[in-house]
Amino acid sequence: RPLRFEEFETIVPQTLYVSATPGPYELERVGGVVHEQVIRPTGLLDPVIEIKPATGQVQDLLEQCRERIARNERVLVTALTKRLCEDLASYLDQQGLSVRYLHSEIETLERITILTDLRAGDFDVLVGVNLLREGLDLPEVSFVAILDADKEGFLRSATSLIQQMGRAARNAGAKVIMYADKVTPSMQKAIDETERRRVKQVAYNTKHNITPRTIEKDIRRGIEGELQARRSAREAVVTGEDKIDASALLTMLEDEMLAAADEMAFEKAADLRDQAVSVRKLLEAHMQEHAEAANAARTEPLGPITPALADEYPPLLLTRTAIENALGGREGARRKKAGMPGVRPTKKKRKSRGG
Repeated sequence: RPLRFEEFETIVPQTLYVSATPGPYELERVGGVVHEQVIRPTGLLDPVIEIKPATGQVQDLLEQCRERIARNERVLVTALTKRLCEDLASYLDQQGLSVRYLHSEIETLERITILTDLRAGDFDVLVGVNLLREGLDLPEVSFVAILDADKEGFLRSATSLIQQMGRAARNAGAKVIMYADKVTPSMQKAIDETERRRVKQVAYNTKHNITPRTIEKDIRRGIEGELQARRSAREAVVTGEDKIDASALLTMLEDEMLAAADEMAFEKAADLRDQAVSVRKLLEAHMQEHAEAANAARTEPLGPITPALADEYPPLLLTRTAIENALGGREGARRKKAGMPGVRPTKKKRKSRGG
């Protein structure tokens, strides 16, 4: 069986804890032996913090956003709830800002695209909830707005506030505004810690004649292909299109198979696996057919089909009937019961009774 955490602790001779915001457990275990790394090679400072009243925070936020957008910089806004997140994004959009929102209902791959688009300047303001706390490296973001910062709780603890403010720490012009009608203990702790770091950073930069400069980081867009495949298949399902791209359908089936396995719905995962195998066979036959046709038209054979060549073939569009025929038998019966992506279960016509 897997070890319990207490058992694991007894067999670990030495442990190195690495964290931007170490918690009580780590601090207690190290016994005060903490080595800080608050000095950055780029000379960047922790952001300047300003507190403004929560009353009228949206209007002030609008002005702050416009100021940053005029300088071709990006903005992150953290709200407390999904509803507020969506409503605020809608309002800012109505005011002419290019804005999107991000919360837990957005799929993981979609989140990656949203963050990439923010960096690329496809839009300027991103409104989010807890997802903006950690793990985001966005050098283009120079301003972070924390709404309702005085509402004590998990999302407004000292640790969470420090992490939220840190989202602007990759930019030389970093600034944070916390909208609050009072200064809570968590706010004060976060402000004091940030100021303590800034003092050290400024002193080091002054001593070594370092001018802070914004991090330069390439923007990668490797995920768009898979996202587009998912969208095309799902849109075909929703809109009831007669034909569906087989490659997109295969991507969706495999994705849902893995999700079902993660949820330990193994019977559903097995059905989805069988469906994916059937669609894959159709795709392979399609590629083989076009490879043979291409070979016949050339003086030199193309050789065996390779994954690299697969993208050169025209897409295989399957009708719903073709998909049902390909997935017949045992899978077909279960598909009609559970509902297969891209295929509508056929309805039996009800016999009319005599009068």
